[in-house]
This record gives sequence, C-alpha cells and structure tokens, in this order.
Amino acid sequence: MLFIVDFDGTVAPRDTVDALLERFADPSWKTIEEEWISGRLNSRECMQAQLALVTAERPVLEEFFQAVSIDSSFVNFVRFAQIFADVAVVSDGLDHPIWVALRKYQVPPVPVFANKLEFRKRGLALSFPHGDATCVPRSGVCKCSVARSLNAGRDLPVILIGDGRSDLCIARSADHVFAKGSLLTFCRGEGIAHTAFDSFDDVLAVIRTWDAVHFNRHYERHYAR
Repeated sequence: MLFIVDFDGTVAPRDTVDALLERFADPSWKTIEEEWISGRLNSRECMQAQLALVTAERPVLEEFFQAVSIDSSFVNFVRFAQIFADVAVVSDGLDHPIWVALRKYQVPPVPVFANKLEFRKRGLALSFPHGDATCVPRSGVCKCSVARSLNAGRDLPVILIGDGRSDLCIARSADHVFAKGSLLTFCRGEGIAHTAFDSFDDVLAVIRTWDAVHFNRHYERHYAR
C-alpha cells in the first residue's frame, strides 16, 4: 500500500505559501493568484511569479518557517501507517518549510517531494525537480508521476490524502481518497470513492480497521474482473 499525502491544507492546517505571500510579498501576488484560478497561468507559472515578489532576509524567513504548524495527529498516523505501507509527502508547495516542520514535530522519516526553494539576497527563487512535461495541469510537482515512481511496478494500492487542486489529477487514478476542501467537492462531483476527513485522527480511525492483507486481496479481486 502507498500513501500519497499532501502538505499544505492537509498535514499543515494552513497553506504555507499563502501565509508566506500574505506576510512578505507585494500585494500584486493576489492578481497572479486570480490569473491561476481563471486558467490563464498554470500552477508552476503562478508560484514562480508569486515567489519573486517576496522580499525579506533569510533569518526572518527562517523564523517564519519555524512557526509552521502541522496536524498534531499526523505523527501517530505516520507511525501506524508505516507498519504496513509506504508513506510519502507529495506537495506542489515548498520543500524547505516541509522539512523544517517535519523535523520540528519529530515526524518519523518519510520521503518528501515538493518544489525546491532557494534563498536569494532578500528573496526567494524556485525550481521544479519533480515536474513532468506530460503533466496536463502543468503542476510544479506531478503527483501522478511521483506515485508511479514510488510504486516502481509493485502494483501497490495508492491511497491519496489531500485537500485541493494539486490533488485532482491523481484522485482519478487512486484506489481510495481521503478528501477535504475542494478535493472533497471534486470527488463527490466525479463519483470518486472517498472518505471525508478533518484531521489525521479521522484517517487513523479508518485505517486502523484495515487489514493490509485483506485490503490488498480486495484490490487483486477488483483488478481481476
């Protein structure tokens, strides 16, 4: 079994990028956001343009990143899920604040796939090591591609846990989805099998009832039809 877990709005209750922009960026970032929502920009173009508007010295930014909080039940989720599954944080956000938060809250080691944040003099820059030229939404991180790479031909059931637009594509192919926010609305509209959740306590309550062998056999029967 493979858990693909979003970060902003999912592991972290608040979107780290939005909070960063509200604090340190020129207000024109909101105009760029509107262009992304309308479809005139893809997420990669949007984030790159927005991050270029951030003005602050690195110590100030690091202090901000240290204040990023996460769902307190995420640690227990990871500890339990890793007994029988692979777990990865896969985010179309920023890698540095994710690593800072996971270390701060002593989350058991998990791989992180996110856009690479770079510190510049009084600002930030961004690169996209996990992009995919064939990714239709043109996200900075193609979650479908990352999931395929992590699965590595093992045919593991893929469980998505997310909340937003960067999760929509992989939601269509995942074996099950834990959803909230706009992802929950999407799953309901598309008839995608899902479980609504508010916190990782809710996710834990469900997966504690799963027997990994039974779950895998269930999907083997499903694929054999």
